[in-house]
Amino acid sequence: MSERPWIELFPGVFRRRIALTGRMYQMAVRLEEGSHVPLHSHPEDQVAYVVSGRLRFQLGDELIEAAAGSSIAIPGGTPHAVWTLEETLAIDTFSPPRADYLAADGDR
Repeated sequence: MSERPWIELFPGVFRRRIALTGRMYQMAVRLEEGSHVPLHSHPEDQVAYVVSGRLRFQLGDELIEAAAGSSIAIPGGTPHAVWTLEETLAIDTFSPPRADYLAADGDR
């Protein structure tokens, strides 16, 4: 993991691939306090696990706070957004792998 570069997704939100199989993509996500992932959706299922810190998720019309040790399952196609309440490290897993992330990684 340490050999892969951190890629900035949004201001203050960085990702780095951890693992890849034909059916799953996993990445570490560093989020600076006050950063925001705008409302979006994608066809892939996603599970976000908060390693440290605290996040507020919007899943459709629902708001959910997640602290260290929490996980959030996001079915594919569900509009969602994230606000970083304090500096956070999370692990996100997507199934199937996101083609846009693979392309940005240069599939390395």
